[in-house]
Amino acid sequence: MSATLFYEKSGQGDPIILLHGNGETHQIFDKAVLLLKDYYTVYALDSRGHGKSENPKEELFYEDMMEDVESFIIDMNIQKPIIYGFSDGGIVALMLAMKQPDLLSKLVVSGVNINPEGIRRNWLILFKLIYAFSKSKNYKMMLTQPQIDPKELGKITIPVYVTAGSRDLIRMDHMEMIAEHIQNSCFKVFDKENHASYVIHSDTIAKYILNIMKC
Repeated sequence: MSATLFYEKSGQGDPIILLHGNGETHQIFDKAVLLLKDYYTVYALDSRGHGKSENPKEELFYEDMMEDVESFIIDMNIQKPIIYGFSDGGIVALMLAMKQPDLLSKLVVSGVNINPEGIRRNWLILFKLIYAFSKSKNYKMMLTQPQIDPKELGKITIPVYVTAGSRDLIRMDHMEMIAEHIQNSCFKVFDKENHASYVIHSDTIAKYILNIMKC
């Protein structure tokens, strides 16, 4: 069952959907939306179990989040949106593009992994410790999911832009591998940035999106 997603819509033009990461809400994109809304119709979503969106299940699964976004696009009759996904939002975006490549126009994903082993070892140890004490469903999802076969990325036929911070918590070789398995992709590293610094409450990623969409 799809969850009812809270969203904020602004601007006008071609549609772009913004998907946040684990434990966040659409509000991380405040500065990005201010820039993007002058060029696009922006849909900033809260994922299920986050912000003001509902969560029909006790646990969180990327597959469910992907189906939520799929249903949102279809129900809202949004034609060929661009999707920007940060971290967990990027995982959801990749999964949707693998399942429904004709539903979207382009993807931009930042700090994304296709299995938990893509997380740097020191961060993975920290997350396991946090989960041991908190039993958080958010951390459980991150430590056990996703489990995407790299070969499945070959199903994605639309242009995909994969970005990383040079100090990202996701392994650089892992993100490079993701880009290599997508036939029409580019890989960009933001120097001196960490996993989130160029995305959360920043317009840096919005400037990048505007620049690449000119091509």
